[in-house]
Amino acid sequence: MLKTSNPLDIIMTDYANCSRIIMDVLELKTEPVAVTLVRKGQQLPKGYEIPEKNIRHCQSVMRARKGEKLLLTPDKHACHVGASALGMVPIPDKVRSGEFHFNLGMFANQEAARRMIEERPQLEVGDIIATAVSPLSKAEIPPDVVIVTGTPEQLYWLVPVAAKYFEGGKMLIEMETFQASCAYSTVYPYLTGTLSVSIGCYGCRKATDLEPTEMLVGIPATKLEAIVQALQRLKPAREKGKIKSG
Repeated sequence: MLKTSNPLDIIMTDYANCSRIIMDVLELKTEPVAVTLVRKGQQLPKGYEIPEKNIRHCQSVMRARKGEKLLLTPDKHACHVGASALGMVPIPDKVRSGEFHFNLGMFANQEAARRMIEERPQLEVGDIIATAVSPLSKAEIPPDVVIVTGTPEQLYWLVPVAAKYFEGGKMLIEMETFQASCAYSTVYPYLTGTLSVSIGCYGCRKATDLEPTEMLVGIPATKLEAIVQALQRLKPAREKGKIKSG
């Protein structure tokens, strides 16, 4: 495997083949999404479209799983809740205080909403200058995280099965009522190096075409090749054990 001092210099993995294997074994309807967090001091990658209208991180991910390649700088992020989790903008005062999420009716009081924001995974403000998302097969730069969307049965074979295929043991999952795509499918696996599971959230389900039967798994790029190798070996087991339809 090639080495580089700048993670945006070259592609180190056959991402098209990884995508093909994941889609084949899990029988996904849409493609895994490569998410790259462009850090301060790095150049913005070429080959990605900057959307005319501002969109949310979750919307960019859902568009990327269907083929688009998008680059969002801080001024192109429509949701400052997600953009602040990604370290691209400061946390808005009403979000930090809990007022924003309390007013949505999702918490009993403002303090509960404030604690949710306080305890979420997030990056330091100013560390990230853009997010680049694309179908995994079309990734032109190494991703930091790969997000897979599918049904519970499909993603069961990712977490916990493939994630624990080589080492065994149990897997603990951290979830939240908000920030499914940004904080928990992107930032959490990026910071911890472990896979994440999200059953979706109020925001991404309202703003995207994520289906009621779908959920998300975030895979840190450092684990991608091992996950793909495990899935290849697990294909016969899934064929025997998957729930049949029709």
